[in-house]
Amino acid sequence: MISGAHVVLYSKDAEADRVFFRDVLGFSAVDAGDGWLIFALPPAEAAIHPSDRNGAQEFYFMCDDLQKRWQNSPRRASSALSYSRHGGGRSPNCRCRAGAR
Repeated sequence: MISGAHVVLYSKDAEADRVFFRDVLGFSAVDAGDGWLIFALPPAEAAIHPSDRNGAQEFYFMCDDLQKRWQNSPRRASSALSYSRHGGGRSPNCRCRAGAR
């Protein structure tokens, strides 16, 4: 039985994006050694969509009240939050510090 998953995100500035996950999104982490932070994530799901190319990823966080969650962030990446609508609801338009969306 599979008991969990480990997500790996690649970044041109991993340190800046680790700070984003810790300080802006508020995820707790453990140091696996030499500053490699492993973040605790909420329960997850996975979907496989057809595509004309390999290597594309999308990473979403889900919450009950997006506006409230954003306003209560320890440090917001910006004061304004815009949204995109899609089939599952709203998505915030924000970037990790290294520029990933």
